[in-house]
Amino acid sequence: MKLLKISICTILLLATFFSCSDTIPKPRGYFRIELADKEYTNYTNDSVPYQFQYPSNVSTIQLKAIHPDSVGFNIYYPQHNAKIYCTYLTLHNNFQNIAEDTRRLVYKPHTVKADAITEQVYQNDEHKVYGILYELKGNTASNIQFVMSDSTKHFLRGALYFNANPNKDSIAPVVNYIREDIIQLIETLEWK
Repeated sequence: MKLLKISICTILLLATFFSCSDTIPKPRGYFRIELADKEYTNYTNDSVPYQFQYPSNVSTIQLKAIHPDSVGFNIYYPQHNAKIYCTYLTLHNNFQNIAEDTRRLVYKPHTVKADAITEQVYQNDEHKVYGILYELKGNTASNIQFVMSDSTKHFLRGALYFNANPNKDSIAPVVNYIREDIIQLIETLEWK
């Protein structure tokens, strides 16, 4: 009987000792991402034949000439380590070739990693601005790309990239936040 009492006391003591330890791992989490309120600024520059609205909380847009018919610019989000790389091309009866090259740039490198690629068509007959917004779902290098054109003289292409390894779960809030800015750019784009 004495041995039974000692055994029960030992088991209770061990159970109490091991139940008090914190051995359950904590779930993996991400930092809270602070998103600024939306305010937009008009972008106009006499050296380029387009204008649009862009977020006022981003770094300055810097133009760089790629070649005589092409100008590149970036919209940089320093707080999110993201950039929208944009390229403007002047068309010379080569819309079909450039449009097909752009489509290939969206689909060929990303179909391996993308869970889905959706296309949303934009059309503004008043300003002769037509385009497609591509959304690439999954752990792709670029989550959003777009093309805008009047199909005769102007062509603008853009792609969102993060300076980090793609992880759709951790960057999803920022992608959605920047997506609104890209849509604002698309909807306010006008050719001069």
